[in-house]
Amino acid sequence: MKVKKTIKQIIRHLVLAALALFWLIPIIWLFVTALGAEKGINTNHFFPEKWSLDNFAQLFFRPDTVANFPAWFKNSFIIGCACCVISSVFVLMVAYAFSCMRFKGRKALMNFSIIIGMFPGVLSMLAIYFVMKLLGLNDSLIGLIVVYSAGSGLGYLICKGFFDTIPVSLREAAKIEGASELTTFVRIVIPLSKPMIVYTVINSFMAPWMDFVMARIMINSKEPANWTVSIGLYNILQRTLIGDYFAVFCAGGLIVAVPLSILFVIMQKFYVEGITGGAVKG
Repeated sequence: MKVKKTIKQIIRHLVLAALALFWLIPIIWLFVTALGAEKGINTNHFFPEKWSLDNFAQLFFRPDTVANFPAWFKNSFIIGCACCVISSVFVLMVAYAFSCMRFKGRKALMNFSIIIGMFPGVLSMLAIYFVMKLLGLNDSLIGLIVVYSAGSGLGYLICKGFFDTIPVSLREAAKIEGASELTTFVRIVIPLSKPMIVYTVINSFMAPWMDFVMARIMINSKEPANWTVSIGLYNILQRTLIGDYFAVFCAGGLIVAVPLSILFVIMQKFYVEGITGGAVKG
């Protein structure tokens, strides 16, 4: 029995190692291409013949009309931080209202919001664009922030599940002491919801940081300095540019992943606790 168990474990680990290898190969290739001296796509060999940091230097210190990465990074960072704050506040407030408050039409409103959230966002993109164009907010960072943040409250469900696990007696004790709903929310519920706040903040930052489709629809400027990272890197993949900028594109792809990777590594414990805690109750 011990031999059979050992063989099964070996087979299981070999399968997992093979899957991990297949998953890592594209990332490794992206990394070594960014560190190579060649500017175009290298199809003759996996590892570059000459190593260089020139692609990263060009990305940050020699921006041009094609690759203006500092401006792209700044625009995406502004959008990500603004949406992170606004969306997190919206999600936490909506989740608190549905979890801790009782009012007429509460369940119907919850069901309606869940049904609305099931429809793909791509269905409303053109309508959103024309609405923002009428308001004069298309082709602007403010318009993108409004678009990303406006419907964020619909993502309340996991946060509500976490708030449901907080003892009702704590809120009742606060109300007996004369605390308002706002005071109870800020001073009782929020301090007990650190894992959920971390989960909400990461998701609120990650969505606009990684989005391409909505950003491409909203930003129509021909000036590269007005683009986000996703639009700028996609533009590099044009046939006329890819031969001279593909390695720079790989370097940009690695740099874009760095903030999210650091954020996940630092907040991983709270992120997992937020997901599991929010799944206890619906």
